[in-house]
Amino acid sequence: MNGPDLLQQHAGLLKTRVGACWPGSRAVFRGHDLHADLHDMDWMALYVFGITGRRFSPQQIRLMHAIWTYTSYPDARIWNNRVAALAGSARSAAALGTAAALAVSEASIYGGGILVRAIDFFIRTRARLEDGASLDACVREELDTFRVIGGYGRPIASGDERIGPMLSLAAELELDQGPHLQLAFAVEDVLRAGRWRMKMNYAALVAALGADLGLSQREFQLYMFPVFLAGMQPCVAESQERPAGTLFPLRCTDILYEGPVARAWPARPR
Repeated sequence: MNGPDLLQQHAGLLKTRVGACWPGSRAVFRGHDLHADLHDMDWMALYVFGITGRRFSPQQIRLMHAIWTYTSYPDARIWNNRVAALAGSARSAAALGTAAALAVSEASIYGGGILVRAIDFFIRTRARLEDGASLDACVREELDTFRVIGGYGRPIASGDERIGPMLSLAAELELDQGPHLQLAFAVEDVLRAGRWRMKMNYAALVAALGADLGLSQREFQLYMFPVFLAGMQPCVAESQERPAGTLFPLRCTDILYEGPVARAWPARPR
């Protein structure tokens, strides 16, 4: 079917399986009446039900809550929080600043991009191992192709303070024996034993847990999108309480300028 025919097929109507609302009557969320059937549903449970169409156990939902909670850092120096806080300092709308901060949270080097690459690597590698490949070969090929493996290594510190608490909770919930999590530790063993000396960071841990929860790469990315949100709002609120423009000000003398020298502009004729 060509482009015009495809567009014509969808013109004037919306075909959807996820839901719809009839103002003044009801709202349907993935086949359920939102106010009659799902009104007592935990927000996280509703959120991931909307993404996946699947229901998760109370233990799984608790783990998903913790994945967000354990990395909610209200520190305005962190790259994405800084965007939100500077927006507040500039007296921009809080929603606009937070939206911008969430957008930059998808950074490919140290944000959401790493999460996507990590879960993709685990899913692909587990499938290859089941087909008979060796883990050493999988790791070396990944490094040869991409130079890094998403979720391993942390430039700012040698360890990751979030891993211990998350593993403790996963063990308490009996969700720490999944195959992707075991693979994540096996990859760390290979990297630490070789010349790379890289440890697992939070991205690899939560990506492995997400894969063991049955999330696809796309589902995991949608689930993780607001992961830093709870740490942003305190930064916005505090920056709005300060005098405008006083967050991270720079002195003119702090800026090294090597461009053209100042020019004298002729007066405009009257």
